[in-house]
Amino acid sequence: MYKTTDLLDLSHTIAKDYLANFEYPWQALKGIKELILELGPTLNKDEYTEVSENVWVHKTAKVFPSAYLGAPCIIGANTEVRHCAFIRGSALVGENCVVGNSVELKNVILFDNVQTPHYNYVGDSILGYKSHMGAGSITSNVKSDKTLVVVKNFDGEKIETGLKKFGAILGDNVEVGCNSVLNPGTVIGRSSNVYPVSRVRGVVKANSIFKNIDNIVEKY
Repeated sequence: MYKTTDLLDLSHTIAKDYLANFEYPWQALKGIKELILELGPTLNKDEYTEVSENVWVHKTAKVFPSAYLGAPCIIGANTEVRHCAFIRGSALVGENCVVGNSVELKNVILFDNVQTPHYNYVGDSILGYKSHMGAGSITSNVKSDKTLVVVKNFDGEKIETGLKKFGAILGDNVEVGCNSVLNPGTVIGRSSNVYPVSRVRGVVKANSIFKNIDNIVEKY
């Protein structure tokens, strides 16, 4: 339930062929920069403008003047990048997304219709179709002891990722409540909800409501 096809509908991203190569989605994190550099020159020049070197923005996207777009990145159709957003680079942002005020993105794939609208930090992460991060919610992508990230399943299984930097994987239609922290190696299954001000770690099953680490209930 934490494999790529369990979590994500790949038809909602231009990274679909790339992601299909990986059993687990976090295995794709190391190659996001190279993926964008490969995809960018292939984009339809009638639809995308290379606004600076290795930064491609769809002509229907709205990028506010105070936003920063670091290379490489791709901004999809009808997406809004709002005031003071800071895209540090290696960000593939899909169609109909919102990258809000003071949001920081780094080494990420945002599927279509993803919303990170207010004061979010998203690093070394993949956010699935129609996922939403409430105001102030963030991904923590490096462990405090700087050891490699391990994905911890609810049944006690531990999966070594080999990654020092790995924030979170959100399945399709995940809702993360305001001011929540997704600790390194968090994986949230499709259509799950996280209560506001939560500290999330490990794997959360699909169709669940995360109230706290000891109180995760299935949706009815």
